Amino acid sequence: MTARGAARRVPAYDPRMRCLVITPDGLVPTERPTPAPGHEQLLVRVHATALNRADLMQIAGVYPAPPGWPADVPGLEYAGEVVAVGPGVRERAVGDRVFGLVGGGGLADHVVVHERTAVRVPDALSWTEAGAIPEVFMTAHDALVQAEARPGELVLVHAVASGVGLAAVQLARAFGMQVVGTVRDSADAARKLDAARALGLRDGVALGAETLGDAKRLAEALAALTGAPARGADVVLDLVGGAYVGATCAAMAARGRMILIGLVAGRRDTLDLGLILNRRLSLRGTVMRSRPLEERIATAARFAREGVPLLADGRVRATIDATYPLEEANAAYALLASNRTTGKIVLTVG
Repeated sequence: MTARGAARRVPAYDPRMRCLVITPDGLVPTERPTPAPGHEQLLVRVHATALNRADLMQIAGVYPAPPGWPADVPGLEYAGEVVAVGPGVRERAVGDRVFGLVGGGGLADHVVVHERTAVRVPDALSWTEAGAIPEVFMTAHDALVQAEARPGELVLVHAVASGVGLAAVQLARAFGMQVVGTVRDSADAARKLDAARALGLRDGVALGAETLGDAKRLAEALAALTGAPARGADVVLDLVGGAYVGATCAAMAARGRMILIGLVAGRRDTLDLGLILNRRLSLRGTVMRSRPLEERIATAARFAREGVPLLADGRVRATIDATYPLEEANAAYALLASNRTTGKIVLTVG
């Protein structure tokens, strides 16, 4: 038996790996040499991964991977089995079931990750369920931590039927908070809100084009949802950005904290600085992908302590809209781009 910390490989280790490469014609299956794990790194045989909107941006050429990650292979998360370890590994071993985040390269059957960013998968989860967890649950958990959300507080989640939104609803409820949320008005808006309510959403509203195009109407709709100014949201997780930011300030309680997670509605808005000043509001942006290693290690460790036990005993769970094999990723991304999904789209890696 090889001692912990030395490089180890299982007999099925394949020197060639499959991945999906960005081309002008879409994602194309390609074979490349399987990377070897370096110091304190793991080689993980991926069994499942999932889609994220950041992938669509990378495929479109407007959101490049951070330095050190594959520039032409998208994918921000993985769930799989450790098949080799590099020198200096102490906390993981060959055969461990792990999941976590990567800066790119997740659409492959092998990834190399730092051992302390790899979180143990609860035994109760299938690979498909595990593949739907890392990006949405770690993002939502980290946002609640940054907001210093406390039991009894009111949390407002924009895009509440998204993967991160549904994870945030479950985590906030498990931590003793009340949650309200928004979706964009569409033919399936009622279905999306019902899905969020089934997971613990207290109340929600579908915002139509007329409301979204009028800052005053949007502010009034959000204030009605949160009970502002008498109550208001203590914490806001904004996955949308754009015009939502300024309007949301009017729906926040004194000393409210907003965490800006996404920019699908745009990068610019007009803010009432007087309102922010008088209510002592705070606004913080966050992104997982480009964080330095030590921050990613800390994020994974805290999620392992506080989030994984909730997954293990079923208090929170993955919400999966659809499952495709890795080879059908182009069809899966077309579904994601349609905005018809509720929860995650998972790719299984055979």
